[in-house]
Amino acid sequence: MSDPVFLVDAVPGPGAGGFTLDGPEGHHAADVQRLQPGETLLLSDGAGTVASARVTHAERGLLRLEILDRRTLPAPDPKLTVVQALPKGDRGERAVQMLTEIGVDEVIPWAASRSIVQWKGPRGDKARAKWEATAREASKQARRAHLARVAELHTTKQLVQRLREAAQVVVLHEEATLPLSQIEPAASGEIALVIGPEGSISPDELAALAEFGEPVRLGDTVLRTSTAGPAALAVLQARLGRW
Repeated sequence: MSDPVFLVDAVPGPGAGGFTLDGPEGHHAADVQRLQPGETLLLSDGAGTVASARVTHAERGLLRLEILDRRTLPAPDPKLTVVQALPKGDRGERAVQMLTEIGVDEVIPWAASRSIVQWKGPRGDKARAKWEATAREASKQARRAHLARVAELHTTKQLVQRLREAAQVVVLHEEATLPLSQIEPAASGEIALVIGPEGSISPDELAALAEFGEPVRLGDTVLRTSTAGPAALAVLQARLGRW
């Protein structure tokens, strides 16, 4: 079994003396996972730097560690972004969890015109915070060196402007004829997948997104918005040769 990952602000290097893992991460390591002296774990800053460490002492709420090595891993290229229209209930958090485990680098919440849920005021802040927490925990579970990020909520106008930064934009739509498995993914830069709401992307939104090319489809069946993104991302990972 691979070593568990715990997040720290700055990753120590070997030879810097012992390191104490405390706070929420120390509590989880010592009291929840009950790691014991001799066991190993990974420390990560979530931005690519990772250290292997061995537990030398365990007590309630903290571990003392010996740092074995430290390394920095480059960010994935191409970057994979998923634009996720807001779904109802807890389906958004489930989508973020699956997307993160599959390898998304950034999730952009989208206030599509047919999204039933609206993020406004404190309620919207709370909902986005849940997505961020889900991405953080799923990144740790997946042993990722780079945390998946959750962007601010985007309107359609803001989204079109943001997508102009991407090397490739892929809009999924159930009425498209071109299969996702047949497109050639960009070799570098950012690939953005656009996932509409349960009621589908509206004609006006499709027109606004038309500058990015022909929409594509996953298959003959229609998936929920919370499962379409993970399914499409898995296809893309295979097309990129990562899976």
